[in-house]
Amino acid sequence: MDTKATISALAALAQESRLAVFRLLVQLGPEGMAATRIGEALGIAPSSMSFHLKELTHANLITARHEGRFVIYSANFDTMNSLIGFLTENCCGGNVCSPNGVCLATEDIPS
Repeated sequence: MDTKATISALAALAQESRLAVFRLLVQLGPEGMAATRIGEALGIAPSSMSFHLKELTHANLITARHEGRFVIYSANFDTMNSLIGFLTENCCGGNVCSPNGVCLATEDIPS
């Protein structure tokens, strides 16, 4: 992921409703959910919902597919993983990080 795509993704997530939508879609997995159901689940008005979905789609964080008369949205896990990778690629100077955030030198990692 390049810097421009990273900034776009972070900007899209830097808003409470969009972050909530993205987190919900991540929880739902590839199955996703229709826009109306997302709005109902999160208490977001339909007019606002379409704006937020558009912003997340433009940042490539979610994808849309048609199922009958519904548009189903789901998280784009490739973009999410690329974003996480970009943010952590230089973590701990190339050493492995432990779950509690402590950097471990390669020789300190238990076998």
